[in-house]
Amino acid sequence: MNSYVRSSLLFGAFLAAFGLLILRLFYWQVISADKLQKAAASQHFVEFTVPASRGSILDVGGNPIVINQPAFLVYAESRMITDIRTFAEKVGGVLSLDIPTLISELSDRNRVWVPLMHKVDLTKVTELKSLNLAGLGFEKEPKRYYPEASTAAQLLGFVGADVNGADRGYFGLEGYYDRQLRGTDGLIRLEKDAHGAPLLIGEEERLPPDDGRTLVLWMDKVIQQIVERRLAEGIEKYGAKQGSVVILDPSTGGVMAMASYPSYDQGNFSAYDKSLYTNPVVASSYEPGSTFKTLVMAAAIDHHLVTPDTMMDESGPVQVGPNFIRTWNNQYHGKITMTQILEYSSNVGMVFVARKLGKDTLLSEIKGYGFGKPTNIDLEDESSPELRPDNQWQEIDEDTASFGQGIAVTPIQMVRAVASLANGGRLMEPHVVKEIRDAHGKVIPIPPKVVAQVIRPETARIVTEMMVAAVDKGEAQFAKPKGYRIAGKTGTAQIPVAGHYDATKTIASFVGFAPADHPKFVMLVTLREPSSSQWGSETAAPLFFAIAKDLFTYWGIPPQ
Repeated sequence: MNSYVRSSLLFGAFLAAFGLLILRLFYWQVISADKLQKAAASQHFVEFTVPASRGSILDVGGNPIVINQPAFLVYAESRMITDIRTFAEKVGGVLSLDIPTLISELSDRNRVWVPLMHKVDLTKVTELKSLNLAGLGFEKEPKRYYPEASTAAQLLGFVGADVNGADRGYFGLEGYYDRQLRGTDGLIRLEKDAHGAPLLIGEEERLPPDDGRTLVLWMDKVIQQIVERRLAEGIEKYGAKQGSVVILDPSTGGVMAMASYPSYDQGNFSAYDKSLYTNPVVASSYEPGSTFKTLVMAAAIDHHLVTPDTMMDESGPVQVGPNFIRTWNNQYHGKITMTQILEYSSNVGMVFVARKLGKDTLLSEIKGYGFGKPTNIDLEDESSPELRPDNQWQEIDEDTASFGQGIAVTPIQMVRAVASLANGGRLMEPHVVKEIRDAHGKVIPIPPKVVAQVIRPETARIVTEMMVAAVDKGEAQFAKPKGYRIAGKTGTAQIPVAGHYDATKTIASFVGFAPADHPKFVMLVTLREPSSSQWGSETAAPLFFAIAKDLFTYWGIPPQ
């Protein structure tokens, strides 16, 4: 090999080595720069997180529903402790900690800072401070507090710990608005010596936390308390297994109250079955029964297919293939009007209406009211039962859907659909939160949102009068508060079990709004498997009227 070749090979090897060195430097200084800087900083600094204060939740009047109470993170700085055993015994005794485990943690020379317990209340912190122990520290760490106890638990949700032990909202508002509520944590960064102890005169950096935002709700705590008290009374009186009440402002879609039974205490959520965490008003489906008749009737009137005075012959059951559709009490009235169909709650009459609409129009109207998809309410646990595909609807399905059987809805879907009859035909997007306030005083309003104009205002007025007649002349007229015009409709739906309906198990319901001329609220009451009576007119309706009477008193609305 001549000298030229050797020189070329040597030069090439030099270039290759130089190139590898450049690539390595590029990797260190560019690609891994952040990682190496953090590693270097970790050798010189110790960092502590300062939790942000979670935002409060207020009712429509500014009354606190969820706030924070003073609490503390208790921690130990190991290298400042002279007698670890004595320290562990004294602190562990107050905090009920395992002493051997605590001694082991404090003896680990690689740990400069040892968190002992989160969310410690002021009473215990005061007791710990009286011990005057070197190396024992405290950092403010707000804890969720519920001044109204377990009120609206399933609406609010709760705050638990994530996989890293940090606060996180779960379910309801706490889950849906978690990012807004939790804010941004702060940081304390202290320079440390070679042994890991903070330097008294070393560099110190503090980044204050940015506290979470406050939610202001449409909910009125007085109305919520009325609803929860009356629901508990109704569950006991009628022997129901479950129940729910939801009240909306029909003009805005704002949730004024929402309650379900059974519920739980969000301040002690871990003591309850997890199945109670979800909110049945938005997460559970049911067959609406005769309350659905109001919507199908409104669709037929809106398409000019019937009027309140249109006559039909209710002379007996309607045969659909091998099946017979009968009235709920197997009584028939001969020639009746569309208004009387609602008064008598006639299933046979609704089959007449459904066939006037026809399959395509009926399905289009059902979808137009928002069934088959979520309402987009601002609660974490909303779900929506799916409608069967259009090509799978048989004649019997169309007929039974007209009176609310064979179709599944959620309570929030049902009450907001009926709200369109109370507000001139506008389908609103329901909302729990009215506005958001940040820690600096900025207010972010959440304006009412109209999803669609589902029926004409004139249709809404007509159906309202038909619903008023259904209340005044229907089976539940005995329970109605005297002197008030209330538009409403009862519902009794059998519960499907193992592919068939159980005649002994029903969901009783009542939906309505008042005052009928200028509705201030729309409310849906549902009771699952009431034992005193299976009929909505004898259970859900009286409960509806009891709550309505309380609302009239609260708002100062006199009888006419």
